[in-house]
Amino acid sequence: MADDFDIPPADEMNEDFDLPDDDDAPVMKPGEEKEIGKQGLRKKLVKEGEGWDTPDNGDEVEVHYTGTLLDGTQFDSSRDRGTPFKFTLGQGQVIKGWDQGIKTMKKGENAIFTIPPELAYGESGSPPTIPPNATLQFDVELLSWTSVKDICKDGGVFKKILVEGDKWENPKDLDEVLVKYEVQLEDGTTVAKSDGVEFTVKEGHFCPAVTKAVKTMKKGEKVLLTVKPQYGFGEKGKPASGNEGAVPPNATLQITLELVSWKTVSEVTDDKKVIKKILKEGEGYERPSEGTVVKVKLIGKLQDGTVFVKKGHDDSEELFEFKTDEEQVIDGLDRAVMNMKKGEVALLTVAPEYAFGSSESKQDLAVVPPNSTVYYEVELVSFVKDKESWDMNTEEKIEAAGKKKEEGNVLFKAGKYARASKRYEKAVKFIEYDTSFGEEEKKQAKALKVACNLNDAACKLKLKDYKQAEKLCTKVLELDSSNVKALYRRAQAYIQLADLDLAEFDIKKALEIDPDNRDVKLEYKVLKEKVKEYNKKDAKFYGNMFAKMSKLEPVEKTAAEETEAMSIDSKA
Repeated sequence: MADDFDIPPADEMNEDFDLPDDDDAPVMKPGEEKEIGKQGLRKKLVKEGEGWDTPDNGDEVEVHYTGTLLDGTQFDSSRDRGTPFKFTLGQGQVIKGWDQGIKTMKKGENAIFTIPPELAYGESGSPPTIPPNATLQFDVELLSWTSVKDICKDGGVFKKILVEGDKWENPKDLDEVLVKYEVQLEDGTTVAKSDGVEFTVKEGHFCPAVTKAVKTMKKGEKVLLTVKPQYGFGEKGKPASGNEGAVPPNATLQITLELVSWKTVSEVTDDKKVIKKILKEGEGYERPSEGTVVKVKLIGKLQDGTVFVKKGHDDSEELFEFKTDEEQVIDGLDRAVMNMKKGEVALLTVAPEYAFGSSESKQDLAVVPPNSTVYYEVELVSFVKDKESWDMNTEEKIEAAGKKKEEGNVLFKAGKYARASKRYEKAVKFIEYDTSFGEEEKKQAKALKVACNLNDAACKLKLKDYKQAEKLCTKVLELDSSNVKALYRRAQAYIQLADLDLAEFDIKKALEIDPDNRDVKLEYKVLKEKVKEYNKKDAKFYGNMFAKMSKLEPVEKTAAEETEAMSIDSKA
């Protein structure tokens, strides 16, 4: 099965998921003893801890311990003092055996570590209580730890979590965050403080460390940042201004930072010309798809604040209803609503290309000037999606596929190839899995798949997506190997992809099936012209290349050799 599913070896999986190595955190039962690492450190589990998480280097751990020599002589105990011992793991603040051993423990775990001299106090010991070359035993209980992360991986910003946040999401570059913070110098002097400031993550605020930290935080999380000068104000420092004090050159800062909340901002279109900022999160996971009837409240404004449309806000007024992907509203609004959840409220910024373009447009409450960027506040109140294929019986699936195919045909004839392509793709999805179909239904489904994939290939050719056109034609030929249209359109795609040999193969096969097909014959002429064109380019390229070579290395050639070097295979 590992071969079938290409499952990586166990050690690779540990790397992928950042799991601890077995050597670092061995699986143990109470009473069991194992060696940790390769230097003689041994661990005997007394009591199991909670969960699976273990501390990491940089974390601040809190332990109770009792230290003894091998003969049982006790030399130290935090339990006797009644105060837990705190230190930073992996920073050399304790003996090496502790740094290596305690990072294998879970919260609440109790273990006995036997530590050789090389990982303890070595040849010198620690007079008067620990003699030279002493092997030590420590009975340790890991009470808790505070996670401290080197978030830039260069020691520039350490983050210590004071209050855990909610859920798992972190803000992204475009999001608008609301934070509270207090900035102090190492001597405790406060140089800046805010009880609430909003900014875009990408643009940042106060110093680079704040942006770096915010992107690692969850909603409601509160942290203490230790910020080195390269992520603060560097060699120059910062002069006092307004309510903010001066930051001296090369100053390390302590920043208490709380992520109160944030508004998710996303790019609806790849060209970044339709932007959606969530003002209120929606419910669940479902979003409207193409052809969904949606009901919304909306207000449309110009850049100067002029309201040009307002629908669904008055108690006496019905909600604004439209069907997505039917050109019933501007393209930017259409696309954005299909990215919203029920109950979501969002602010949209729509560039002219996705709004009213270069023409003036008279709307309900005002005129939208040419080339205007417009702004909508939209609440998606409800939507009704088409019945999903898994909720349909066989007859309904075939009927739905036929309906989508006809919608696609109308859009194709209107020159709306991208939208037509989506209809054909949806049609095929309805009948993609036909194992439960009867024989007659399978025939109908096959005919629809062939027609929709062929029409979709025609759309892709118009959209210059030649690779996808070739794939769709290949799907048709898997169902019907002698389909002339599929061979013809795949040949067109191959020509544009410069796979001329494959194009010739498809054209010749199409002509064998239908020798009098005019379109295929015309395409063969196009192919022959392309072959000539490529041969001329190749001849010129190789001619130039050989001319340069002859200048660098003059060699006498016979006329026959010259001809052979320049000859190009003209057969396609």
